[in-house]
Amino acid sequence: MARLNSTYLLAAATAGAALAIVFFTQGEEITVSAERAPEHRVVVSDITDTSSPVPLRVPSDALSRVGGGDPINTAATARGTDSAANIITARSEARPERRAAARDCHVTFTAEPRAGAMVALSLKAPCYGSEQVTIHHQGLMFTEITGPEGQLSVDVPALAQKAIFIAAFDNDDGATAVAEVPALPFYDRVALQWRGDSGLQLHAREFGADYFSEGHVWAGATGDMGRTAKGVGGFLTRLGNPDAATPRIAEIYSFPAGAARKSGEVAITVEAELSDGNCGKPVEAQTLELRGKDGLRVHDLDLDLPACDSVGDFLVLKNLIENLKIAGN
Repeated sequence: MARLNSTYLLAAATAGAALAIVFFTQGEEITVSAERAPEHRVVVSDITDTSSPVPLRVPSDALSRVGGGDPINTAATARGTDSAANIITARSEARPERRAAARDCHVTFTAEPRAGAMVALSLKAPCYGSEQVTIHHQGLMFTEITGPEGQLSVDVPALAQKAIFIAAFDNDDGATAVAEVPALPFYDRVALQWRGDSGLQLHAREFGADYFSEGHVWAGATGDMGRTAKGVGGFLTRLGNPDAATPRIAEIYSFPAGAARKSGEVAITVEAELSDGNCGKPVEAQTLELRGKDGLRVHDLDLDLPACDSVGDFLVLKNLIENLKIAGN
């Protein structure tokens, strides 16, 4: 199966070797390196259709509990891709005039640490208003669209204490930003990333929580930072704009394992909603896991979704991610 794109290999590395990204911006060469655990490819063959015995349809009240991430809407995503293609064409036609009128095309990119081992990114690119930009961090990739003046602000879970971020536009222009994140060792993190309309979802059920209860953390109920600060719950961050022409989306679950107040397990599952946009198609994705002192681990995921006569069903992809084992303090 063909890989999504050569840049997708940024997340892969061999044992004992360093991943390096060389990025040129404003005449300066910057090399980003990160030690990685070996990459593993997972071919999914054990898929459980849970549409009947364990329905995972989102109740209307669950959607109202969104705390910072949008619920996954595959139909909207499919529509957004078409509209985004038209928007990008229009942007491309207007781009020379806009850049000619701009006094300063310098791209600035800053990163500031925040609570929860998060990093607040701020991008200013006056010649790239309403443009697609891809953010890279330790193999994590997601696509956003800048505002009309070329501005973008987004909070990202750090995957390294010295967190290096790259903002790259489609013409390879961009910038880098660095932040020190001393709180990261207190957090375990699991990320799921993909490209396009995959219908994938990352779910975490904390300490035996039932679906749609308080301890069920996913894009429809992203968690409470108050619980995280107390060491009793995690939170989920959804990154990426599905309206981009070539969207890369990521979901990251974070749990404060180093400050946990109770012991037990957090069940982590990858699930998929079957839609007209993804049925019968191959899906390629990746998981990235940061647990304790083990370092960042990367796994490729290949699967073929069921035929379109099952549209509307929800699937649970078994045994892809090991549960988080939490030892209370």
